[in-house]
Amino acid sequence: MNKAQLVAVVAEKTETKKQAQDIVDLILDSVKESLKKREQVAISGFGTFKIKETKARMGRNPKTGESIQISAKKKVAFRVSKELKESIL
Repeated sequence: MNKAQLVAVVAEKTETKKQAQDIVDLILDSVKESLKKREQVAISGFGTFKIKETKARMGRNPKTGESIQISAKKKVAFRVSKELKESIL
């Protein structure tokens, strides 16, 4: 399912497609803003989004075998809730 399909599903429950688009955008923007503030986003029955930081480390270029420095970075992690996991397995 992509964003347009999600909007279509929400539009079935709301009055207009524009209203559904606004709702989906509001939810996604709220999640983005919370993650920017390094806040964890927990959606009961669905899962938890949070920012994880990786440390700088040494890596190896597989083509040349040369050692390279891999810089530290931040990434978004998602942990599935128990209820969602049980409902799809």
